[in-house]
Amino acid sequence: MPPLPSRSNVVCPSTRGYSNAQIEEPRRAMSRVYKGKCSCGAVEVTANGVPLLMAYCHCDSCRRWSASPVSAFARFKSDAVKITAGAEHVATFKKTPKTARKWCSQCGGHLLMEHTGTGVVDVYTAVLPGLDFKPREHFHYQEAVLRIVDSLPKNKDLARAAGGSGVLLPS
Repeated sequence: MPPLPSRSNVVCPSTRGYSNAQIEEPRRAMSRVYKGKCSCGAVEVTANGVPLLMAYCHCDSCRRWSASPVSAFARFKSDAVKITAGAEHVATFKKTPKTARKWCSQCGGHLLMEHTGTGVVDVYTAVLPGLDFKPREHFHYQEAVLRIVDSLPKNKDLARAAGGSGVLLPS
């Protein structure tokens, strides 16, 4: 009986043709821990793993909340995001039954938005300085007050998978 190949000689068919770096990068990303703080540092946030989505939102509600013409966020599974310090300083605003926006009551720094009942949390990208923000698309672009020239899809409202119309607007 021939000897079994060593583990280093075994090539998984799904990884054939890829470099070791290309194979290992997703594994490293899965174990990545992003740490951030509010503006004053009283509240600390940790997000683990790869964001499910990174995008921009142009809706009136996000613009008013962020006091900015556009809001950038990274969406994670709820259990991947934790308040690791200063939980007593976290305040909540529920504009709708489906969202809970969280901020630091000491400095007013915005932290994240929980999507009630969906199992996801949007962390504002400025809160996670180590995150390599690579947005995938724009949401609620029909409400945009600042047109962004890029090659990303511009959803009229939300993507169909997120319960929206799935209608894309021209760039």
